[in-house]
Amino acid sequence: MTTGAMAGVMLDMRKFVAPEFVFGLGASRLAGQYCRNLGARRPLVVTMPGLMEHGWFRDILAGLDEHGLRHAVFHDVSENPRDHEVARGAEFYAAQGCDAILAVGGGSPMDCAKAIGIVHANGQDVLEFAGVDMVARPGPPLVCVPTTAGSSADVSQFAIINDTARRVKVAIVSKTVVADAALVDPAVTLTKDRELTVNTGLDALTHAVEAYVSNANGPVTDLFALEAVRLVGEHLVPAAQDGQNLDARAGMMLASMYAGLAFSNAILGAVHSMAHSLGGYSDLPHGMCNAILLDLVAAFNYDAAPERYRAVASALGRASGAEPGPGREGVLEVLRAFKRRLGVDKRLGELGVRREDLPRLAELALQDPCMVTNPRKPTREDIEALYAQAF
Repeated sequence: MTTGAMAGVMLDMRKFVAPEFVFGLGASRLAGQYCRNLGARRPLVVTMPGLMEHGWFRDILAGLDEHGLRHAVFHDVSENPRDHEVARGAEFYAAQGCDAILAVGGGSPMDCAKAIGIVHANGQDVLEFAGVDMVARPGPPLVCVPTTAGSSADVSQFAIINDTARRVKVAIVSKTVVADAALVDPAVTLTKDRELTVNTGLDALTHAVEAYVSNANGPVTDLFALEAVRLVGEHLVPAAQDGQNLDARAGMMLASMYAGLAFSNAILGAVHSMAHSLGGYSDLPHGMCNAILLDLVAAFNYDAAPERYRAVASALGRASGAEPGPGREGVLEVLRAFKRRLGVDKRLGELGVRREDLPRLAELALQDPCMVTNPRKPTREDIEALYAQAF
């Protein structure tokens, strides 16, 4: 990029939205203090059943008790949270007389918690908020404790909810769903298994890559995005190899947070649009879908942002020991080599996707708001072809 072009980018008007956050060991134990400081007396804890067995979860609840907060727990949340789960959560929130929300978990509980809050505040069906800036009133105070080092929902202005009637994920993009506080504690990720570590880590990488090549990028989002790429390159493989490696876990939590700050403001691209389509229509794990599609979409987009993709490959390669070779293939080989090191070799056909579903999946992907900021505008035929390459 020339000096004049860089100056022009720096002069472009950009906004940056972020919550208050606390990063470091023990941050999750501040949940009671933060809920109380936000005026809560009876917070609703939104989580998933599998998380409630861990000692760190019990510590979080004990912290609520220590601050005199009588809490209720809602755990009827699926991996891809459904519209009817949000409705039940909002009814439960009201019935329990709650006045704040504490989300504990990965993207699913945090997205569901955000949606419960705005449904309660506005008295509308959650699907009416789909799109950008469609929420009139913010929800009650929201504190997030992320547990997966990948979704970044704790620092983003996104909530992704499944429209079960249409079998599509809808994106709610609004400052009203930004948490009041994110308590980012690497210790809570020590209980993650290898598969979840890899899938959520590659979700973080995809967030960072798509934010960096987005046509809505800016100088601030670039800083967070490229550093997130570097951190994933340095820490994801060690975290996957040894789940008790606290330094690697901390590096991945920081990578996820940085990537979230980047994509919340620069938005995403075709990888996420296509993954949202797969998640809504076929109920597939989001991180795994991103991992399958990342290098395929990079190949499609490369000519629209070659310098940016090369910067991504250099940041990932330096950290993971694989400097990119020349041109498109050099960039793609860095991404593919990183996936191979993690043992990521699944294909869509193995996950139950049928070739006859591809036209519908492509149609849904093109309607996703993340497609707007993809650096290259695809046709439906382009998206179908990318899905076909993933078989």
